[in-house]
Amino acid sequence: MAEPIVVEDGILIPAAALTLRTTRSSGPGGQNVNKVASKVELRVDMDRIEGLGEEARARLGAMTAARRDADGRLLVTSQRTRDQHRNLEDAREKVRAIVRRALVPPRPRRATRVTAAARARRLAGKRQRARTKRGRGTVRGDDD
Repeated sequence: MAEPIVVEDGILIPAAALTLRTTRSSGPGGQNVNKVASKVELRVDMDRIEGLGEEARARLGAMTAARRDADGRLLVTSQRTRDQHRNLEDAREKVRAIVRRALVPPRPRRATRVTAAARARRLAGKRQRARTKRGRGTVRGDDD
């Protein structure tokens, strides 16, 4: 791994935190698929990311829980193109995007209430549905 990943000013993923592995891609591509290792697997040791605050680090951990390997490293793959170098840049950009998303704190939820009109519409719909179902019952009539 030659270069660190600069996410934003002050936030850096050092080259020592990155592990690169290349494998053969799946999908179309003719003999290129069978011969060339163009798929890129980039692993990131999230504990070594520099400049990340505790809250952002916790958000990053929660966001990437399903994308981690057995050692707890973030696993990002790319096999979008037939070129290994372009796939590496794509994987690096995916890592940048993931870390940027963790930097944004979630908007606080504001409690809201169901309006009276919405409640009335819901109950009217329930009454209409009950009438419809009631009308489907057995027909009672004269025994002739």
